[in-house]
Amino acid sequence: MITHLSIKNFAIVSFVEIEWYKGMSTITGETGAGKSIAIDAIGLCLGARALSNTVRPGAEKAELSAAFDIKQNKAAQKWLKVHDLNNDDDCIIRRVINKEGRSRAFINGNAVPLSQLKSIGELLINIHGQHDHQLIMKNNEQRRLLDDYANHHKLLAELRSHHQQWRGLTHELQTLEQEKQQRIAQQQLLQYQVKELDEFNLQQNEFEQLENDFKRNSNAQDLLALSSRCINRFSEDQQNNILSMLQQCADDLSQLGEIDNNAAPICSLINDAVIQIEEANSDLNAYQQGIDIDPQTFALIEERYSTAISIARKHHVAPELLVNHHCELRQQLDSLHADDSRLELIADDIALCCEQYQQVAIKLSDSRKKFAHTLAKKITKSLRKLNMPNAQFELAVNDGQKQEPSLFGFDDIEFLVSMNPGQALEPIQKVASGGELSRISLAIQVILAERISTPTLIFDEVDVGISGPTAAMVGEQLQALGKNTQVICVTHLPQVASKGDQQLFVSKLTDGKHTHTTVNLLSQAQRTKEIARLLAGGKITELSIANAEELLAG
Repeated sequence: MITHLSIKNFAIVSFVEIEWYKGMSTITGETGAGKSIAIDAIGLCLGARALSNTVRPGAEKAELSAAFDIKQNKAAQKWLKVHDLNNDDDCIIRRVINKEGRSRAFINGNAVPLSQLKSIGELLINIHGQHDHQLIMKNNEQRRLLDDYANHHKLLAELRSHHQQWRGLTHELQTLEQEKQQRIAQQQLLQYQVKELDEFNLQQNEFEQLENDFKRNSNAQDLLALSSRCINRFSEDQQNNILSMLQQCADDLSQLGEIDNNAAPICSLINDAVIQIEEANSDLNAYQQGIDIDPQTFALIEERYSTAISIARKHHVAPELLVNHHCELRQQLDSLHADDSRLELIADDIALCCEQYQQVAIKLSDSRKKFAHTLAKKITKSLRKLNMPNAQFELAVNDGQKQEPSLFGFDDIEFLVSMNPGQALEPIQKVASGGELSRISLAIQVILAERISTPTLIFDEVDVGISGPTAAMVGEQLQALGKNTQVICVTHLPQVASKGDQQLFVSKLTDGKHTHTTVNLLSQAQRTKEIARLLAGGKITELSIANAEELLAG
């Protein structure tokens, strides 16, 4: 339950602090005093959107703070623990809004995103606004109220999951079908390219070898001439060859070494040189013999080398990258084949998803019909307590013939009502007056409040359009509701205000330049005067005082 509310520089409020208590609290005040100012402040604490006039004129920022006792609220305790915001038995929410509209939010002193205020708010307070009776004329709201009463949250979450999966699959199917023609054309091109590369079958590093073989074969005559010239210089020239001259040098240095030991290392170097030249000469002879001038072999090499360059040029890649390009094209083709296979299988996936969706939708529909009957009986009973003795209420659950899955199943929910004996049941928006809508809305809200365990219920002028004996019945119902939960009710009706365990009075003061709103807890004597004012419409008389005392005593 809410225990404390602090409001600073909000709208026309300079500073107000309000203590809240168990049971039923009523809020009254003169027209235009801002009776809903506390409710609006609580709404902002719980994540409502801040408007341009949120900050009091002349102030830099508005500061709002609400404290909640959560000793008995296990759901809120669990939420705070999960989000690492635990503070034992209390939950303190604070929101600061600057005049530019930007805001900061805090839970138990920790900065949090606005979405978390909304999330924890759903576990702390349920606010019923003065325009809720207009909403119940909409079929979507009628469906929501029934689902809330029947606690269909798990079924609806399961339905949403199947619906999301169905949307994803149908989007994928549409994309695949839209791209089918483009994919066929791309597939034909890739098949041609891959087939050409498969037939050519160039291996890894083969082009580099082809390039080397091509150069060697195309320059075979030059290689033979150069190698012959070197061999001749090494050993075959009769008059002047390298080996003969080095051998003569080696012999001379050998004699030099016998005379002077210091020349021995030089002799060793020359001997090594002789050995290396002999080895080089031998290898060069072997190399020369390996030069095979075979026009047929060279033609084959030249053809494959040229083809590799030509295909690479066609594919706009370097020849040495052709093998990798071949692999990439094959992967693209395999991917297109996979898309075709997926197109064949996705219809089965969609059918399975629709079947799973339908199973949940049927289960939801059956449950709606069951709870619709129970809720209709309760609403009819409640309406008769609200001075509508001949009212008959029903919830029609119609199996809609929807072609595609929706977020909320196949049912169309419709509130039907009859106000007079013998009158046929008709849609609520066609036959109910404004006052009747208010009573129907209030009856539903009270029934839902009894079923949904929110610690605090706020009713913001939900008794609009109600008066006389009906107002007294409304007050009694709200008072009964306050026995088990905290009820806060903004009202203009003395019959409702008098049923509160405590009463707050909102007043507006002005000095001609500035306006201030105050909220005060009324004493018993002050309550009597305020109830009398509400009864008399302004001028308080002895009769209105007596009537007020009678209402408060009842």
